[in-house]
Amino acid sequence: MSVEVAAAQSTLARLKPRGIAGFVIRRILLGLLTLLLVSIVIFAATQALPGDAARAFLGRNATPDSLAALRKQLNLNEPVVQQYLHWLGGLLRGNPGTSLVGAREPVTKLLGSRLENSAVLWLIAAVISTPLAIALGAVSARRRDQPFDHAASIIMLALAALPEFVVAILLILLFGTTVFTILPAVSLIPPGTAPWSLPKELVLPALTLVIAVTPYAARIMRASMVDVLESDYVEMARLKGIKEQRVVWRHAVPNAIAPTIQVTALNLAYLAGGIVVVEYVFGYPGIGAALVDAVHNRDVPVVQALTLLIAAVYVVLNVVADVTAILVSPRLRTSLS
Repeated sequence: MSVEVAAAQSTLARLKPRGIAGFVIRRILLGLLTLLLVSIVIFAATQALPGDAARAFLGRNATPDSLAALRKQLNLNEPVVQQYLHWLGGLLRGNPGTSLVGAREPVTKLLGSRLENSAVLWLIAAVISTPLAIALGAVSARRRDQPFDHAASIIMLALAALPEFVVAILLILLFGTTVFTILPAVSLIPPGTAPWSLPKELVLPALTLVIAVTPYAARIMRASMVDVLESDYVEMARLKGIKEQRVVWRHAVPNAIAPTIQVTALNLAYLAGGIVVVEYVFGYPGIGAALVDAVHNRDVPVVQALTLLIAAVYVVLNVVADVTAILVSPRLRTSLS
């Protein structure tokens, strides 16, 4: 029996994916499982909301027949488990449902332009904040305990303590109303207009998101760089006569960047939800305003779709961050090989 068990364990060990490929597969499967659990929580939370979605849509003067017909159309008469499976099946087919407000358009059509607007704003913040945080952290660590390091640390700490809506209001006062009036205080983009065609409308919202993300990642990058610069292999590179600039950017940064990538991904994932506040302050027509309106109108399909989308962005960014950290860090690649 022991020989058979050993043989079975040996077979499983050979079949179990190893290395980077195995790590990626495990992270993807874990991400899918997380999304499934999140979908259950979202559906249960929306089902627990007080009131009746059918009556909220038809109003107080709705007749019993019209309420019964709408409940049947929305599958509200089915058991909760069947309702969830029906909703989940629609999501897998790319059909998150139909809005209960206005012309009752499909959720995908209703949110199409708003998703594009938010995605553009989010991508601008990501493209600017990530290299900026890495550069600030690396330079601060290289000039440790020097005036630049002290000034950068104080500024980053102060900015990290400010909520997004406070930063947004300060930027509006500084550049949109009181001090300088060089940028629009409200970012109104007409329907059907590409957001990148109105660059001035994007400056203040994007700058708010950059300020919200950069300080955390820069501080993590600095701390990680300080540890790496004091490591044995960096000291060995210096003893070999390699120029300090090459030591920093070729040997230190690739090994120090992994924690920064993960923190940046977490912050960007947080912005997927925090962008709601920023868009509301600037009147930006993205998913933030759509989510606020959907909650106010008890438009359950839209609320479910947007919250699950934000959760999906969070999970995907975490998986991408873990995989990217492995690819860019020689030490982590060696540990998986």
